[in-house]
Amino acid sequence: MTTDTMNGSGRTTGRGIGLAAVRGLALALVCLPGAVLCFCLSLVSIALIPIGVGLVTTPYVLTGVRAFADWRRALAAEWGGVRIPPAYRPLPERADPWTRTVALLRDPATWRDLRWLPVDMTAGFVTALLPAVLLLYPLEGFALAIGLWRVFPDGYWYGFVPVTGQASAFGAAALGLVLLFLAHFLTPRLLGVHFRLTRAVLAGNQRELAERVRVLTETRRDAVDASAAELRRIERDLHDGAQARLVAVGMDLGTIEALLDKDPAQAKELIARTRQSSVEALSELRELVRGIHPPVLAERGLGDAVRALALRLPVATEVSVDLPGRAEAPVESAAYFAVSEVLTNAVKHSGADRIWIDLHRADGMLRATLTDNGKGGAVIGAGSGLAGVERRLGTFDGVLAVSSPAGGPTMVTVEIPCA
Repeated sequence: MTTDTMNGSGRTTGRGIGLAAVRGLALALVCLPGAVLCFCLSLVSIALIPIGVGLVTTPYVLTGVRAFADWRRALAAEWGGVRIPPAYRPLPERADPWTRTVALLRDPATWRDLRWLPVDMTAGFVTALLPAVLLLYPLEGFALAIGLWRVFPDGYWYGFVPVTGQASAFGAAALGLVLLFLAHFLTPRLLGVHFRLTRAVLAGNQRELAERVRVLTETRRDAVDASAAELRRIERDLHDGAQARLVAVGMDLGTIEALLDKDPAQAKELIARTRQSSVEALSELRELVRGIHPPVLAERGLGDAVRALALRLPVATEVSVDLPGRAEAPVESAAYFAVSEVLTNAVKHSGADRIWIDLHRADGMLRATLTDNGKGGAVIGAGSGLAGVERRLGTFDGVLAVSSPAGGPTMVTVEIPCA
């Protein structure tokens, strides 16, 4: 049960009942058409594989199904406190349509998603709609009691109560009171049943433990590769930048010593140039240190580090932070550099003139949401900076989600487990 639906003593609050009903109704209005559309498109696309059309459409359709399932996983975690970890196998990069289609169809998680869609459009729809029905249906009984029954001269059935007059209308109102009493206890719990049903179908089982081990092995290899690449970058930047400038400063100082007595004017000019070189070397060292681990991140935490990052952007940026306490240093560092990379991509490619950043922590997850009003079209694919961010987040069991329709806006969500 989420904190929205329970007060400090564990009792369900009125706000929680209404919120659960609204959320359930919203889910019902989305899950039925969404599940039907995804299921029908998947069946048609897979059926068209033998004639070649499905080879082109299936990767896009199944990717859409995954996005729909991931969105429901996110809602289950945020609205119901039910965590449903995805267990998708990584797709081969730069693969032809046949290879991508085969890789998707060989993934057990793909078939689990397809099995979930019929459940979601039937039992899932009912369990999502029940909280709203249980809260709203009593209003009809009250309306009958205050005179609505007169609109039905031949009588009207409210539940199991035949309403034919004022006395039976009061009986309908009494039944409505009973239902409203039950709604007080059952509405949030019924929404939880919906999310647990989703988890029962979408979540992996013990047979996928080997898959989990394989994913962890890959993320560890990615982490090692990223660390090695970072070390090479630091060495290259030191060798080509600050180190070369410091060597030049040393040589200039030797020249100055020789010129002090012979040509003081030239020595003075060389001193000014040497001072400028030392300033540039110091600036490069600061940039290098900032790229390794920004001092503001270590001293003041992720919120202030992201604010400082936003101040250096050439795009108007709003930052909202709700981080009680600090996460572990590796988690903060991973989140910071993920946000930094996403912002860099937005500035370079989105054409946006405004960016919004929201940082908050809830249910043991550190979540950063970055939204821009650019042209959209961002994807997580081979060669994109977002693919690198996704690989690095995988080391922490983190998730990167991108919503970027053509024409914008683009919303990128970074989520990392943290204590």
